[in-house]
Amino acid sequence: MSDYDLYYWSVPFRGQFVRAVLAYAGKTWTEGGDAAISDLMGGPVGKMPVPFMGPPLLVDKKAGFAIAEMPAIVLYLGETLNLLPGTAALRAMTMKVVNDANDVIDDITLDGGREMWTDKSWQGFVPRLEKWMSLWEETGARHGLKADSGFLLGGGQPGIADVVTATLWSTMGDRFGRIEAILREAAPMTAALTRRIADLPPLKALAAKARQDYGDAYCGGQIEASLRRVLHA
Repeated sequence: MSDYDLYYWSVPFRGQFVRAVLAYAGKTWTEGGDAAISDLMGGPVGKMPVPFMGPPLLVDKKAGFAIAEMPAIVLYLGETLNLLPGTAALRAMTMKVVNDANDVIDDITLDGGREMWTDKSWQGFVPRLEKWMSLWEETGARHGLKADSGFLLGGGQPGIADVVTATLWSTMGDRFGRIEAILREAAPMTAALTRRIADLPPLKALAAKARQDYGDAYCGGQIEASLRRVLHA
């Protein structure tokens, strides 16, 4: 019997952060599937495990607790699985990283496909993407990250900030080589951290499963098609 039920679409994207934290913590989960998600979203709010507009949604079966919204889920897992750092400042910085990652994937999909990418709009966006990357680079530099060692917020072992960082940039970079190239140029320490953390056995296995389950898919739909078009991916 699995520890959790996770409801997220059959793509990596926002749900992959939750999967990564669960995998890193050695937890098991069952995926609800697209049809079950649609049924929940289309049904009455009073029958939802927790009121929500869209996935991810996580149900902790042992605790009988459900929570939606990726940053809230990661915070819950961090608290209940003792994955957050010990000081209030570092816990706050961890959640800043999680929320920044959530904002980056909103940016990269133009708020979930509000409009589609064109060559012109993508070129205009590249400096903003590089600035996003520089936030990770500067955060790591302030906490002792080196090109070949250390973690984003210090500490003696990877934390949630590292897992989320690796999930963000490796999932995106593995599917869009031009974005990975920008990361290596704009944020080399972050790129190296991403590869080191992504190579941890549970995260490497998760990435392989995502490839098996979802192929090259990232976020799906017309917005992914437009992203692939401008990135020649």
